[in-house]
Amino acid sequence: MSLAIFDLDNTLIADDSDYLWGQFLVDRGIVDKDEYEQANVKFYDDYKRGTLNIVEFLQFSLRPLSLHSADRLHQWRAEFVEDVIRPLLLQPALELVGKHKKRGDTLLVITATNRFVTEPIVKLFGIENLLATTPEFKEGRYTGGFIGLPCFREGKVAYLENWLQDSNETLKNSWFYSDSHNDLPLLSRVENPVAVDPDATLKQHAESANWPIISLRNGVCPDNHLHK
Repeated sequence: MSLAIFDLDNTLIADDSDYLWGQFLVDRGIVDKDEYEQANVKFYDDYKRGTLNIVEFLQFSLRPLSLHSADRLHQWRAEFVEDVIRPLLLQPALELVGKHKKRGDTLLVITATNRFVTEPIVKLFGIENLLATTPEFKEGRYTGGFIGLPCFREGKVAYLENWLQDSNETLKNSWFYSDSHNDLPLLSRVENPVAVDPDATLKQHAESANWPIISLRNGVCPDNHLHK
């Protein structure tokens, strides 16, 4: 039995849930369209370039949570998952998760997108373990802040190391699936890094390091990399 770790956005699902949640808020008129949409696009572009200031982004993305009741937010989130996220589920990704589950592997999603957005999405895959930045919640409301380190780049490694200690798991024969060069610190820590529909920077690195490169967007679940 091994540990199978998955990134979420543009890996298990066919888009970025963080960005899409922001657009959902814009489309519903929950936030100011011109101001929020422009900032949302800029932060997403920064992420793709590898220049994202994660603290500034979290301050931006979590602020709307502080302006509404938890009940209202959870209602909006349920609608977001059903209307926006469910159509983005990739059947090959569901099958890949199922193959690791059938092997008896421990399944874990580790994502830079905050837990408020990602928790119900990860449940759609039947994965119980999630590591993500946790929004602060006090006296029945979200504060707009977050707890601990951001789960991003080297922060993902720190989150994982703490989880391994708490869960009595190891990285022996471990897997990590990701699309993003931002995940190179964690991809370099596992025994079986896999680039999934990778960005240009990650693709170049994966080719140089002879890592498997797979696609979950062509309707077929790749599993040749599992036959070892």
